[in-house]
This record gives sequence, C-alpha cells and structure tokens, in this order.
Amino acid sequence: MVINAQGDNQAQPAEPGTALLLAAAPAGKGCLIDAPAVLPALAAVPPSALTGTAAATVVELADPVDPQAVLTRIRTAAALPGPLYVYVTGQLHLDPRQRLLHLALARTTPSTLRYTALPWHWLTGELALRRPHTTTVVLDLVADPSAWQHVRAGGVGLGHGIRLFGRVAPPPPRRTVLTSAYLKTYADVWRTGARPELPHLHETAVKHSAPVDALYLAMDTTFGAGAGAGAGAGTGTATPAPVPAARPAAPAPPAAGPPLSIPPIPPVPAAPPAAAPVEDPHPAMLAAAQAGRHDEAAAIAQHWERTALRAHGAGSPQAIHWLEVRADLARLAQDPSRSCTLWTEVARARLARGESATDEDVEAAVDRAHHQWEQLADPAAARAHAAALTALRRQVEGRRPGALEAIRRRLEALGAASAAG
Repeated sequence: MVINAQGDNQAQPAEPGTALLLAAAPAGKGCLIDAPAVLPALAAVPPSALTGTAAATVVELADPVDPQAVLTRIRTAAALPGPLYVYVTGQLHLDPRQRLLHLALARTTPSTLRYTALPWHWLTGELALRRPHTTTVVLDLVADPSAWQHVRAGGVGLGHGIRLFGRVAPPPPRRTVLTSAYLKTYADVWRTGARPELPHLHETAVKHSAPVDALYLAMDTTFGAGAGAGAGAGTGTATPAPVPAARPAAPAPPAAGPPLSIPPIPPVPAAPPAAAPVEDPHPAMLAAAQAGRHDEAAAIAQHWERTALRAHGAGSPQAIHWLEVRADLARLAQDPSRSCTLWTEVARARLARGESATDEDVEAAVDRAHHQWEQLADPAAARAHAAALTALRRQVEGRRPGALEAIRRRLEALGAASAAG
C-alpha cells in the first residue's frame, strides 16, 4: 500500500516517517555553499510534508563537526522501520589518495579531508541496510573540481531501491558561495500548503535553480524504472517530462558498489541454478535480520561468502565484503563477541592484501572491532578479545589517538570490578 496517491515510498499509512536534514559546509574561504541557511525554511514546514506521512520525526544536523557523530545519527535514523527521507545539502570533495567522495563538515580543510569529512560510502552503506523502496534521498550539493568530474562520470552511487532527486552543481567561480536554491524551492512550495508529487517538485526546483550546467538527478525506484537525469528528467514511466535544451542531461547514477555494511532478497537457495540469473542476496538477508531471523540471515551471508571464496579466492575484495556483511549481521543480532571477531578478521585480511594501516577501510574495520569489544558486558569475554584487539591497535591506531590506552584502562577497570566482586 502506498503512503499517498502521489506514489511515495511504500509503507502502511499509519507508519510514522523520519526526515533527516543534514546541512554542512566548511567555515571560511573553503566554503562553496551556504548550506545551513536553508534549514530555517525547511524547519518552517510541517514535518509531515518532509516525509509524506501523517506522523513524522525530524532530525536536524546543522554544521556538524564530527564524522563519527554524524554516522551515529544516520545509523539511528536508518534503523527505524518507517519511511526515511534524507535531505543533504553541502559540498562534495574527492580524496585524492583513494578516489572516494566525502561530504565536507564544518572543520574540513583540503589537508584534513580524510579525518574531518563524512565519507560518502558511510551514508550509502547505512541506507543500503534498509528495506528497498522505503528510502528517499534529496540532494542539493556543490562539488569541488575533482569531485565534479567523479560525479559526472559515475553519479553519486546510492544503490538499489532508493529514490533520488537532486542537484549537484559544479565548482563556482572563485570567491563565490552558492545557495541551496534547489532545496529551498522545496521548502517554498511546501510552505504554501501544496503537496505535489516529488517528481513534479523536482521539476519545479530545477526551474528555479542554477547554474545551468549542474547535474539534475531523478531516480524513482518505486515504479521499478531506471534513473533519469537532467532537468525535469523522467522518474520512471509514471512521470515523463521533457528535458529543456538549456540544461544538458546528466549521466544516470549507476547502482552503488558493495558498501561496508549489509545492504538490503528472497531466501537464497543453497546453490543458485546455473541457468537462472543470480539475484542480489542483500534484501532477503536484511529482511531476515530485521525480522529477528538472525540465523537465516547469517546462513545466507555464509553461502555467498563461500561462493566468493570459490570464485575469487581468500583475501579478495568480494570475500572481504561478505566477511564485513557477516560482521554487521552479528552486530544486528546483538552478538558483539562474534562481531568483534569478524571485524578483526576483516582488518587483518585488508592488511594482508597490502592496504595501508591509514586506509579508511582498514581504520573503519578496526574502529568497529573496537566498538563491538566495548559492548561486551562479560569481563571474561572482553579479556578474551583484548589481546587480538591490542595487537591490531598497535598496527592501526586510527584517527583518534589513545585507543591503546583506552583498552588498557578498560581492562584495569574490569579487573578492579572482578576483585571487588
């Protein structure tokens, strides 16, 4: 059943929605867009306008400074069962070492990008965990020169089952700061009381936005159609619209590559028939985990990990991906001991491949292993994992100094608690 007659995300009408508003840009001369300025306009509209549901919760992140804190808020919102609408305005940068997109935060500078900005795959990875066709993303972004070329060539990579509307503008002239004109148009229309379909709202926002050479993205997976791009591009067969000649069509965003955590399928057979197309296993796996069928979800992941090992070998990116999936499934099953073990294996596998101790994926694996270790309430289990985690932390300290000291302090506290008991 659809939320309303406009064809928004599928859900029960009474199911409350969540809107996450993320507006961020660096302070000072590195600022390319006045992202937070649009938040008062969005805050002035009823929450139900942001989600298309009768009841809604709004989470607002204005100029955040800590990528981990932003990830926590994204993860919390993504874990909610109802429709999720994510509105993001800010600026994209490309890490020159790993060629990965980042969303700049308030303290981001070119030299600190990998430590102070939000990796784009953190966002896409959390959204990929959700049930398909329950997530809508609206973007109003400006890209620096390298990120602009990256986006033009490959889109923003939000993946299967996510509705996408938005604008990505090229870098503005020097000393020029853009406004979030695309997203502000949404707010202006909603404040009149009108509630047009999102594809039509997108077309209206395109007409009131600049520059003319921006990429205008529209992908409505509700109808099972492909992505359209360009001003007023068709969002599936339900809302075709002409593309004005003044605005070049943008390349359609491709399906995202495997994220760090479990993405969203009907149960997978023990061995897929050779003649049949192989379905994406992530949706069924996620559905099983969300329904509490954690053993079923883990079995699906283990099957695909074995398939990856046979096809690509141990230590391959494909095999590591499924190891990461299993680690996150253990987290969802509230099994921190298993999750810690698996994330430790992920980090070791990446290091064995020759990835640097400062690579983001390596650091993320170690940070997640450490986080899961901290969730262990049983002192004996915590001590059992401590040696392996300590050895790993000596190789990969992470972005925040003091990780080894934190392990030592917790072990001392656990010892003191045991002695007192």
